[in-house]
Amino acid sequence: MLNLYDGALDVPAILKEWYETEATSNYGAYIPFVGTVRSEDGIDGLSFDIYEPILTSWFENWQKKAAEKGAVVKMAHSRGDVLLHESSYIAAVFSPKRRVALELIDEFVEDFKASAPIWKYDLKNGQRVYAKERSIAIKGSGILGAKA
Repeated sequence: MLNLYDGALDVPAILKEWYETEATSNYGAYIPFVGTVRSEDGIDGLSFDIYEPILTSWFENWQKKAAEKGAVVKMAHSRGDVLLHESSYIAAVFSPKRRVALELIDEFVEDFKASAPIWKYDLKNGQRVYAKERSIAIKGSGILGAKA
């Protein structure tokens, strides 16, 4: 399940929905990861642009990888502005076994940071400024990698 939202994520509502959806699926482990906008470099928040077709394809590949291990991966991400101390990213793994869930959530979050077609902007003094120094070019992305 990949969900994109405009603005900050409602963490309790999203985690509750995911948990309730999988409550009878007989998974022994549910491991969420919540990313929160932290204060750094005088920013007021972050803003995100997403290239949804590539993100959807990337996520579908992760669903297949998780399914091979009997697990499910879920993800929510913000589009647009997210202020300090609000959440812009949630990921979770549901798995029959704890070790599988622990390993998959780590791999998933790290690959997301390296591969997801999401561009980050700093919100500073009412301006939206591309955060080039904290961006990673997407391998093989051609023109999509030119922004980074």
